[in-house]
Amino acid sequence: MAERSLPAAYFEGIFAGDADPWDLASSPYEAAKFDRTIAALSARRAAWALEVGCAGGVLTERLSAVCARLLAIDVSPTALERARQRLSGRRNVRFEAAAFPRDCPALDGLDLVVLSEVAYYWSDADLDLAAQRIADGLVEGGRVLLVHWTGETDYPQTADDAVERLWLGLSAVLRVDLAERHPNYRLDLWSRR
Repeated sequence: MAERSLPAAYFEGIFAGDADPWDLASSPYEAAKFDRTIAALSARRAAWALEVGCAGGVLTERLSAVCARLLAIDVSPTALERARQRLSGRRNVRFEAAAFPRDCPALDGLDLVVLSEVAYYWSDADLDLAAQRIADGLVEGGRVLLVHWTGETDYPQTADDAVERLWLGLSAVLRVDLAERHPNYRLDLWSRR
């Protein structure tokens, strides 16, 4: 049982020390994963989307092409500044500092929530709260996309534990559209019934 989420200072320290700490902009693995992420969404353009944990904006840039309006949030001011610079000129993207799910902007009317490489940083209580926030903000037919590394970590959760915990909180209102396992990550796409 994970009792504590990783704190904001953990992420700010990572981004302050490295311009691209997970090689999101340069790794062939990340590029292929992002390609698959966008392909999973491309059947339908999102009208109003939330990306939790936008980091430096690499995935945000790709999401901006399939979203009419996108709110990208992160706990790291350094990461947010890099994302803003990367996407300067993209009028459909707004950035906000927020520690989802505890610090949550107004989310009414969302038709897409993207949780890419973030849920395993959260405690059990925060995963339960995240499920509630998503359920409260997601419209009928709205989708939740989760993409998480399945390798060994020292995070509060494994990818499988985090996704299963979220599913427990959302299974009454969502259905599974995709559940894919790739060599190093899993991709789950759920939609509101």
